[in-house]
Amino acid sequence: MDIDAVHQEAGERRQRRQGVVNQLSVARLPVLIWVTLVYIGSMVLQLISEPLLLQSLVFTALFTVHVLLYWAPYQVTTRQFWLYFLLQGCLIYLCAILLPGGHQGVLIGLLPVLVTQCVTLASPIKRAVWVTLISMFIYFDVALTIGRLNEVWDYLPFLLLMMVIVFAYGVLLNRQVEERVRLQRFLRELTEAHKKVEELTLQNERQRMARDLHDTLAQGLAGLIMRLEATNTHLAKGNTERAQEITRQSMQQARNTLAEARRAIDDLRAKASSEIDFKEAIEDEVRHFKEATGIAAFTDVNPVPFLPRWVMEHTLHIVKEALTNVARHAKADKVWLNVDKESEYMTIEIRDNGVGFNSGTIGKMTGHYGLIGLQERARLIGGELKVFSGGEGTVLKLDVPLEKGGSGIHV
Repeated sequence: MDIDAVHQEAGERRQRRQGVVNQLSVARLPVLIWVTLVYIGSMVLQLISEPLLLQSLVFTALFTVHVLLYWAPYQVTTRQFWLYFLLQGCLIYLCAILLPGGHQGVLIGLLPVLVTQCVTLASPIKRAVWVTLISMFIYFDVALTIGRLNEVWDYLPFLLLMMVIVFAYGVLLNRQVEERVRLQRFLRELTEAHKKVEELTLQNERQRMARDLHDTLAQGLAGLIMRLEATNTHLAKGNTERAQEITRQSMQQARNTLAEARRAIDDLRAKASSEIDFKEAIEDEVRHFKEATGIAAFTDVNPVPFLPRWVMEHTLHIVKEALTNVARHAKADKVWLNVDKESEYMTIEIRDNGVGFNSGTIGKMTGHYGLIGLQERARLIGGELKVFSGGEGTVLKLDVPLEKGGSGIHV
């Protein structure tokens, strides 16, 4: 076994034992109440038999020491166990001898508590057996010392009965304490896990906000810049009618961008009153792209099964971002967009005839996060996004599972 694992297991055992020790200390009050009753009963029996003032005072002093040792029994370590047991056993032995008339009350009242207490502390069965045997030896030796052997067998059943009752109580208490310690440990682990979940949730929320800002404000402003550049070109050529038309389109796009930004800020993902047709939404995106850029776009959108609202939103954002990248970086004059159903997947392919780029630089260039956002959205809907680019043109392929409606996690 690995040394680190052994040390870790030993540390867990020490923590578990310390937890049990701390919880078992709560059981001191019932023990103190019981030994107080034992003291009163023993003194009454001795007074009825024969009042012994000096011996009663010494008995009281030794009994008090015995009770004080009961106050912190569970702090005893393994090395101190036998010292604690022998010291308590000697005190019980002396107390019983000092009160011959009440010795049975002392033995029957205190020995079972001591045995149960030590058995709880002593995990090995062998040690528990020795504790029981020594306690029985104390019981018989006291009777032999004070010369009352005739009472041994009369009170022995009561001693055994008390041992069974107190031992059962100790076992039950010990199990309850262990369960409480285990629950507390689980609670601490749950608290730590909750903190980690909060950290992950915050991280996912920041990523979601970054995607939403990029897909609303960044894309909207990029589109406006392209339209304004086109307007400036037409004005320079004296084509005022076309410039005014593009200006009106820019104003509409600005309104749309503002509306999308507000939806992103409010996190309103709810669907509108009427269902949005996925095919129409794709065609609208392509039409807006053609109007804004003048790039020829060809679409082939085959019918696909119903998509959940959040899957559709992520997919449309991916299409919109991909077309924006073509307009900004590809220097292409043609774009092809195909939507098809293959087996249990919906496949969207966007291809252009532009200059292409090195796909190995995705995620490595500071300030270029568009493709990273696309990959994150594809992951969230359980899909897979692939980008192929070389000397001429770029192909972006998105596969979205249909049977599960997107197996990713919607955040």
